[in-house]
Amino acid sequence: MGGGGGGRGRSRTQRKHFKQSRENVWKRPKSDPSSEDNNNNGNDNRDPHWQPFATQNAAFDEYYKGQGIVSEEEWDSFMEVLRKPLPAAFRINSSSQFCDDIRSQLENEFMKSLQSEVTNGEEDAIRPLPWYPENLAWHSNFSRMQLRKNQTLEKFHEFLKLENEIGNITRQEAVSMVPPLFLDVCPDHFVLDMCAAPGSKTFQLLEIIHRSTKAGSLPKGMVVANDLDVQRCNLLIHQTKRMCTANLIVTNHEAQHFPGCRLNRNCSSSSEGGMGFQQSLSQLIFDRVLCDVPCSGDGTLRKAPDIWRKWNSGMGNGVHCLQVQIAMRGISLLKVGGRIVYSTCSMNPVENEAVVAEILRKCGGSLELVDVSGELPQLVRRPGIKKWKVRDKGTWFVSYKDVPKYRRSVIVPSMFPSGRCYVESTENNQDVELGEKHENGADGNPEEGIQQSEDPVALADELDEEVSNFPLERCMRIMPHDQNSGAFFIAVFHKLSPLPAMQEKPNSLQLDDKPCVNLSNQIVEDTNGLEVISADGTDEKLSGAASEADLIDNETEGAAVEPDTCITCEEHNSEEAEAPGHRETDPKKAGGKRKLQTQGKWKGVDPVVFFKDEAIVTSIMTFYGINDSFPLKGHLVTRNNDTNHVKRIYYISKSVKDVLELNFSVGQQLKITSIGLKMFERQTSREGNSAPCSFRISSEGLPVLLPYITKQILYASPVDFKHLLQYKTIKFADFVDAEFSHKASNLMPGCCVIVLSRGSNASMDQTQVDESIAIGCWKGRASLSVMVTATDCQELQERLLTRMGPENGSLVQDEKPSNGEADEVLEMTDRKE
Repeated sequence: MGGGGGGRGRSRTQRKHFKQSRENVWKRPKSDPSSEDNNNNGNDNRDPHWQPFATQNAAFDEYYKGQGIVSEEEWDSFMEVLRKPLPAAFRINSSSQFCDDIRSQLENEFMKSLQSEVTNGEEDAIRPLPWYPENLAWHSNFSRMQLRKNQTLEKFHEFLKLENEIGNITRQEAVSMVPPLFLDVCPDHFVLDMCAAPGSKTFQLLEIIHRSTKAGSLPKGMVVANDLDVQRCNLLIHQTKRMCTANLIVTNHEAQHFPGCRLNRNCSSSSEGGMGFQQSLSQLIFDRVLCDVPCSGDGTLRKAPDIWRKWNSGMGNGVHCLQVQIAMRGISLLKVGGRIVYSTCSMNPVENEAVVAEILRKCGGSLELVDVSGELPQLVRRPGIKKWKVRDKGTWFVSYKDVPKYRRSVIVPSMFPSGRCYVESTENNQDVELGEKHENGADGNPEEGIQQSEDPVALADELDEEVSNFPLERCMRIMPHDQNSGAFFIAVFHKLSPLPAMQEKPNSLQLDDKPCVNLSNQIVEDTNGLEVISADGTDEKLSGAASEADLIDNETEGAAVEPDTCITCEEHNSEEAEAPGHRETDPKKAGGKRKLQTQGKWKGVDPVVFFKDEAIVTSIMTFYGINDSFPLKGHLVTRNNDTNHVKRIYYISKSVKDVLELNFSVGQQLKITSIGLKMFERQTSREGNSAPCSFRISSEGLPVLLPYITKQILYASPVDFKHLLQYKTIKFADFVDAEFSHKASNLMPGCCVIVLSRGSNASMDQTQVDESIAIGCWKGRASLSVMVTATDCQELQERLLTRMGPENGSLVQDEKPSNGEADEVLEMTDRKE
């Protein structure tokens, strides 16, 4: 049975079990509750034809033994760990105001209370990852299944779920946390995450650029997070929304064709709806690029054991060319002096070292593979390998010369250590070498003629042990049995100079009327901008792909594609274009050039529009007394052209504003699915629009705006603040603090902000506000109603209990105050999606 059959050939019950296994692949399906014998004889009433996932695959063993990725002595321990469920890992959000509280809770409470649950007394129940800075990342020796099913671990599991939903922690595979750490990101950097979904690495990058900023201030840098799949973009948006950042743009593009947004030299300004902009950017290039490419994903076997039964060597071969294209596009968008990290969750050298070698070949001396062995010294990693083989259709190949003619459209020269390209000579029907590589990685000069081997047999013998000339030992391989993790591959590059213009030369020698595939993408770079012209005519198998240890939920992924069913990258793109949210394009009709389209014409995506209603902006600033020092005007955008029907207003940082203006100037090339921070939201009550301001401050935007609010803000004692969180709506007369009650009743109707006071209800200075806990409320005729989700209220109560101590709870009676007017507020729309 092939690995890519998906749901075909299975019964309905089997397909149901398969779907369940995608959600939790280690979980055995439940028995049929309708079975009469279910509780009588204790028999397991699962479908008798369904079997749990096997954790073995002969082809996998043969392939990786042949590649020598681990020594023979450690093979058994490698496989033993690979067959075990992956332990849980998570990371504390360093920009959260509760970061220190959560870290302290883990170090002082859970490390001790959970130790009794560890079967091996020598292991810690939970421990900080030693290589991650400041004890911000943690490893648990419990699998996700154990956390869900063990009642003793229930408190810890509830803690993880709550803090993850709030955004204070991110549950993420440990090895997935590594690539962003080697990017060396600074708060003023422009960062591109090319294949970003589901978003945990993007979240890390945002944490880093926000780390040194104070409340109310924004970093100068930004992150552009991109993903090809629309549904995965939605997951990415949900994941990063918890970060509450104005320094993020989420886009939906093929990574290998990500727009460069180069502004014409003659164009110094543009207009959008009659509004002029002063351009501060002339092209979209980045200080840092994260290139976590789609891959076969066999490094995630511990988390997704369904890969075992469908794994085959064609999975890695099929994505190699795409990986090279994505990486080259990322390099072309990188500034000189910038750093790019290439990573996969695969162990396959065809997806790893072979891609790195081809990148260095194409870039000549303009790109350096960085030795980062001195960084994160406690991270156990292995050097990259310098020799490997290629397996196709059950046959090993040590050189492209050995590949049969009919497979040379699938097995390409760049998959081999030397990268040498051979084509068949029409004169003597012998393979000859084309464009032999020099030791420095540069292409040989095709104009000097094709070098024919005097002794083809001797040449084949010479290539039996192809070894790469590049310093691939500088790459990093993270193996599962080294530190009880998944597997990962990472390579770090430094851009030394502009890329060379690599022009494709016409060749008289061809293979089956196809040009040599080693001369695929042309990279053109000049001082005015960056452009990639795709000239690849090769066939590629786009088999199952996985990025960031998450496999795309597609039952047909990973199929070994036959030669007659191979599709080119262009064909793949056009198929994707038919899906909702993808633009329609015909590369053949367009002559290979990608047409510019206006933002409003992107299928399924609302336009991004600068919010220019001065009356509404003025009313917001006046109502909340927003200080003029906060740059509100010119930094607000919406997704609706009709001002009267705008429901949400988003705030964008200066860096995001510059990119957005550039995007308008170049014809809106970026397909933006999310931008900025939701700052204001239209709010109405059952009394009608009685509030002077129809827009409330969102929970996401409140931390940024809080230091600049001078009206509609009150400071509540711990008792009354706890009361609000506990009962959600309280009449003015029921507050413990009479002075607070009086001030609350005198507020203007509408949205207000309640800040937790430190012992008094007097106004606090700027330092105290920066570290304060605040919530949005709605002031009605006779009561205050909290406009915060139940989950947020629960989290804040937990933090109050931690910070203030349980004694504060004794000051509050456990009788619910009267809230006869709790329904005064209609639709508190600040909900988590």
